[in-house]
Amino acid sequence: MTTAVVVGGGPNGLAAAALLAQAGLAVTLLEAADEVGGGTRSHEAIVPGLLHDHCSAIHPMAVASPALRHLDLERHGLRWLLPEIDCVHPLDDGTAGVLLRSVEETAAGLGVDGPRYRALLEPSVRRWDALAQDVMGPLLRIPAHPLLLARFGAPTVLPAAALARLFRTPQARALWAGVAAHAYRPLSDPLSSAIGLGILTAGHAAGWAVAEGGSQSIARGMAAVLLAHGGTIETGVRITDRRQIPPADVTLLDLDPAQVAALYGDRLPARVSAAYTRFRRGPGAYKVDLAVEGGVPWTDERARRAGTVHLGGPLAEVARAERDVTEGRMPERPFVLVGQQYLVDPSRSVGDVHPVWTYAHVPHGYDGDATEAILRQLERFAPGVRERIVGTHVTRPADFAAANPNFVGGDILTGAKTAPRLVLGARPALDPYATGLPGVFLCSAATPPGPGAHGMCGAGAAASALRHLGARPAWQAQDRHQGSRT
Repeated sequence: MTTAVVVGGGPNGLAAAALLAQAGLAVTLLEAADEVGGGTRSHEAIVPGLLHDHCSAIHPMAVASPALRHLDLERHGLRWLLPEIDCVHPLDDGTAGVLLRSVEETAAGLGVDGPRYRALLEPSVRRWDALAQDVMGPLLRIPAHPLLLARFGAPTVLPAAALARLFRTPQARALWAGVAAHAYRPLSDPLSSAIGLGILTAGHAAGWAVAEGGSQSIARGMAAVLLAHGGTIETGVRITDRRQIPPADVTLLDLDPAQVAALYGDRLPARVSAAYTRFRRGPGAYKVDLAVEGGVPWTDERARRAGTVHLGGPLAEVARAERDVTEGRMPERPFVLVGQQYLVDPSRSVGDVHPVWTYAHVPHGYDGDATEAILRQLERFAPGVRERIVGTHVTRPADFAAANPNFVGGDILTGAKTAPRLVLGARPALDPYATGLPGVFLCSAATPPGPGAHGMCGAGAAASALRHLGARPAWQAQDRHQGSRT
């Protein structure tokens, strides 16, 4: 029987392992931590029964993922929940940019900017089922739907700050800036619109969903698929030497590229080793979980019904904060993301005490205390929130790195998402998952399409592994066939 070993049990390692097991391989997954999931885990950090997501929390790209759709995680207990309002970006004057599931309803709330917002997004949203496989995979290949991809891709090459000029109102510009800031890049950089447009398109097509029971439910679903198809999972296995990896026909590595270079040393081709060793890191995350009695008293009533709230003020302020963190400076007013998953998943709360998920973008390896800066941003748009906080749990950049070796310096995206990295992954190659070693593939978020709980990096590497073995990836064939009927 053909064998596979997957090192690393984050969402991409899990997706790769589950897909290969579905394809009939005997798969062993090795995970250093005591449980699989990587950033896609949940924990009771403050109050027993109060459930907080560790890292990944809101999942527009996962709901829309061809890989997860093929795995049919709903058969293994996963249930997606959709908030009433996807995202709110409040401003100091009491107004806000508001993102709803419907393109039409979002556009209607943006006033004079509505027609431009609709024109930008509606064509791609309408054809998302056909577009998803091309958008959420390697770009250096012949696309299944070239005209669709070209239509989607044309505005993605623009700096996010330039695309913001499409809009006239501060509300539309702020809403766009907050979504674009998920790239952790200066909004003036080329291609800094790509991740934001991907999130908006997938979100309008599928929703900014929450996993019932915490993001751990996504990892558990993938693990269940793997086990159901005869795979095995070994936790508490930290690989520090390639000789610890069991022999297999294919090996997939859900690891940071620098770890791969350290493991394989001079066995890697020199050009690959050099690229992996020089792999560039991005800014860090500083996370503060809150236990809030009665919820956050947002000034804007719509934020009280939103699964996600972006705190960053107007476009210029968001742009300044993102520029600062990439240049190693801690902003006075950092960009802060707030998750209110409990609004659609009350099982996460304990009585009237609710888990509120927040994190700020900070410089790589930041070793200061950003807790007060995050709380000031909360208080700015929700006066009185401090009086409702009954507990906190802080995860600093060093804590992220200690829990997950892929998150060096708190870089939860596994690498700076510069224009070359978005297009090429960890190194220039027609197959971004290939390591230059026969049968060994990289499947972490350092590869296309990048970070998230969508599992598409793992799916891409699994497809490369199957082609190496002379087999055809069934999920890619299925998704292309479905897209042709859209």
